[in-house]
Amino acid sequence: MKRAWIVGAVVVLAGVVGAGALYGRDYLDGMHFEQAMNEIDKTEVANGGPWPQPQETCYFCHGTHGQSVNAWYPALSGQPEAYLVAQLHGFATGQRANPYMGAIARALTDEQIKSLASYFARQTPAQSEAVHAEAALDKRGMALVAAKSCQACHGASFMGRDQIPRLAGQGEAYLAKQLAAFKSGERHDPSGAMNGMAATLSGEDIRAVASYLAGLTPGGSTAGRQ
Repeated sequence: MKRAWIVGAVVVLAGVVGAGALYGRDYLDGMHFEQAMNEIDKTEVANGGPWPQPQETCYFCHGTHGQSVNAWYPALSGQPEAYLVAQLHGFATGQRANPYMGAIARALTDEQIKSLASYFARQTPAQSEAVHAEAALDKRGMALVAAKSCQACHGASFMGRDQIPRLAGQGEAYLAKQLAAFKSGERHDPSGAMNGMAATLSGEDIRAVASYLAGLTPGGSTAGRQ
């Protein structure tokens, strides 16, 4: 009887070992998959809902997590939440004209707009491009920014606040385009401050200011220049 029990135990053990050899990798893969899904669940909770989420489609222009690496498109990462909400509503109503963003914003609910703004506001910002500054242009841009008291609204490190955007590290081409739009009246600032300030800038002034701001490290200083 004892011998039969031992033989039975050996057979069972062999079966377990054999099954492990055949299915052990699948079992481990299953465990890894479950762990991954748990992490995704946590991310969904943090980001406000299941995939696909609206921000997943924004990366085509604005980059992963809203950190643009194309100087023509603005970085959304680290922008003040209130600013992002205001701009999306502006696009939706036509107050800020853009054929692409207008169509996208009109398709969003107020809840989705708030969720998007909250998501991008808490992403860590970085420079959108490596700016190879010209010393004379850099000096001119810095002087103009100080003379126009840009820090008074955009903050000492140009990180923005409330409905005022982050400028530090934005793409040079985007910054120049927006300043030109404020100057021409194509883009309207509800307070009128940006239109009034931009109206005093020459084309070369705009280039200098855009270059200087693009070279700033978000949350830092001019250390990001190369």
